[in-house]
Amino acid sequence: MTQPTDSLDNSKLVTVAERADEMSATILVSVLADEGIRAIATGGFTSGFRAEAPGMVQVKTFEADAALAREIIAEIKMLPSDEMADET
Repeated sequence: MTQPTDSLDNSKLVTVAERADEMSATILVSVLADEGIRAIATGGFTSGFRAEAPGMVQVKTFEADAALAREIIAEIKMLPSDEMADET
């Protein structure tokens, strides 16, 4: 985590990814935590609705950690699925 604890009051959360379901978002939050980035998943209650516009679960980090979080997410997308299974 790059954000000092004493300045968290002035921190802003930003969305770094969206996932269709809560489980996928929770896994992503866990991967970011393993890299030292605090993240949360929001919107899980509405993600399962089957309406005209189903909701997405947003993964959010502190603004100061957003660039690194996006880099990590991009690396995950480039991994073949069998490598991802080996890492979990």
